[in-house]
Amino acid sequence: MIKTATVEIWGGVECTCRRIEDAYSDQLVRNGHRDRLDDLDRFAELGLRTLRYPILWETVAPDSLDDPHWEWPDERLGYLQTLGIEPIVGLVHHGSGPRYTALDQPTFAPGLARYARMVAERYPWVKYYTPVNEPLTTARFSGLYGIWYPHGRDDRTFVRILINELEATRLAMLAIREVNPAAQLVQTEDLGQAHGTPELAAQVEFENHRRWLTFDILCGRLTPAHPLWDYLRSNGIEAAELQAFIDQPLPPEVLGINHYVTSERYLDERLALYPGQPAISGRHHSAYVDLEVLRVACAEPVGLESLLRETWERYQLPLAITESHLGCTREEQLRWLHQTWQVANRLQASGVGLRALTVWALLGTFDWDNLLTSDGASYEPGVFDVRGGLPRPTALHAMVQSLIREGQYTHPVLAGLGWWQRDVRFYWLTEAA
Repeated sequence: MIKTATVEIWGGVECTCRRIEDAYSDQLVRNGHRDRLDDLDRFAELGLRTLRYPILWETVAPDSLDDPHWEWPDERLGYLQTLGIEPIVGLVHHGSGPRYTALDQPTFAPGLARYARMVAERYPWVKYYTPVNEPLTTARFSGLYGIWYPHGRDDRTFVRILINELEATRLAMLAIREVNPAAQLVQTEDLGQAHGTPELAAQVEFENHRRWLTFDILCGRLTPAHPLWDYLRSNGIEAAELQAFIDQPLPPEVLGINHYVTSERYLDERLALYPGQPAISGRHHSAYVDLEVLRVACAEPVGLESLLRETWERYQLPLAITESHLGCTREEQLRWLHQTWQVANRLQASGVGLRALTVWALLGTFDWDNLLTSDGASYEPGVFDVRGGLPRPTALHAMVQSLIREGQYTHPVLAGLGWWQRDVRFYWLTEAA
């Protein structure tokens, strides 16, 4: 059969090494991949030729950059070469780095840059890098919401972490390119969009400016005319720090958009309508709830297709969907991936520079429904289910293999709507705002 679609399929392994207080949790240990080299054979048998893959700072150099442990990445990257799979190497993935640094510390950016150079010198053939996965998302969870280390709950900590991560990305890519001038930045971010009631219009507008910060700063677009210049400056960011990105921007070769059913949010100050939901405060309002927009009957998500088109129109840089995962039944997982595949191909056919769709969490994910705060609470299978010890192919396996090899996949279940498109999705039957 002739393959008609041109969107590439990439793969990814959920690899978060998160820190909460003094405790670390490594997804690669939990899913068993750290001890299974033959997982890479399983990925190759799918037909994958590009793979988001971790060579994380805190696992290679946990005690000191003077004492790195290269055995694991040597074996894995060497075998990926043998299999003909191109890695997109991640250096920090929702972590705070090793214990001798942290996201909010001045040692983070130069430390990551030094580590990045070490990786590039050891693997000069690696072309694609993601030095820091989802900087804005990580900064929110670690600096604004207090969930991950260093557990900040204020704007100053949030923006300091974000700028540190982006400066680390810039310095890391400069160091890598001194070794390999052809190295490319694949910068990932969960873009999302905020919605809300008229009362929260100012907060919604602020969050919809904030969601672009990773790409705006890297691309040198955060000038004094930017809507959030004063916000960053008033929370401790020096003008010289922002000017460094204006003078020496680092536009990614690929903007990687991560998208989940939880990505778009709905803000509502009418707390009595949402019993049991925690009230939060923001820059422009003191108490409101923050919900998945698709759970609220009076709201409508923008959707991945519109978000990607908006990103393309804003930056005119190549795009990829770098995470696409749904924790649900096998039927719903098939629908979710198939609909994402259709979106990707429609956009590419319309002239949007969409390069790839990443099948994320090949080995599934642990505890993301509680934001990694409770180890062992839950598991969501991916293309493989690892609960039996050895990865077992799920319903997604045949679909992914067919999309890669033939550019299409047919199954009766795909004719139905996903739960995110049916009224069953509504938790909150609020009146129109």
